[in-house]
Amino acid sequence: MTDYANLFRLDGKHAVVVGAGSGIGRESALALAAHGARVTCADRDLPAAEETVAQGNHLTAYELDVLNQRAITTAAEDLGDVDVLVFTAATNVRKRILDYTSEEFDRVVALNLRASFDLIRAFGGPMEARGSGSIIGFSSIRATTVEPGQSVYAATKAGLVQLLRTAAAELGPSGVRVNAIAPGVVETPLTAQIKENKAWYDAYAAKSALSRWATPDELAGAVVYLASDASSFVTGSVLHVDGGWTAIDGRFNPPN
Repeated sequence: MTDYANLFRLDGKHAVVVGAGSGIGRESALALAAHGARVTCADRDLPAAEETVAQGNHLTAYELDVLNQRAITTAAEDLGDVDVLVFTAATNVRKRILDYTSEEFDRVVALNLRASFDLIRAFGGPMEARGSGSIIGFSSIRATTVEPGQSVYAATKAGLVQLLRTAAAELGPSGVRVNAIAPGVVETPLTAQIKENKAWYDAYAAKSALSRWATPDELAGAVVYLASDASSFVTGSVLHVDGGWTAIDGRFNPPN
């Protein structure tokens, strides 16, 4: 008989959260630890990861630059058995396609897509060998809905979804689940540029069904769900946590 009272518990699990130094990554790490997991808080900014560690229990800081493929391989070896991998790190250059430079294109693709590919390979292999694990990558509403200036970011987030789905197909027979979370607009360092522009900020708030932005902690529940046995038959999925952004096509209310 299923123990529903403990369905979301992660006791005895080891989770690695990449990008745990701030924003969604930080809240994900704290939430996983609160549900019993031992969490490695990995981030390129070690002091930021240490700040996360100071806010909870069962947390350990680990310096990791995911743009360094060798560093990812070393981390997978150093950290031992990993039951849950969460990665949130991403970057964006907001420019029209005609204004983009090759360097900017390469920079966005390197972090948003290539690093994700390297993480899945490094941590997914040992999970496959053990016959269990959960990999959770952060896509975006921009994987399906776009706006001017979001071309390369949107392309990488759409590509990440297909990368994760393929990993789900390849690793699923061994018991490894792979899923994506697609946030809407969230108040994080990545969206600081928008928050500073009131008209832009308000327009985004009005677009969702809930008429507001999300805070990073509102994404943590989805992470816990996908990491836990509550989602034991969920793989290859994209979980939208977007306040209804992708469900509606505008805020105008037609007359009766």
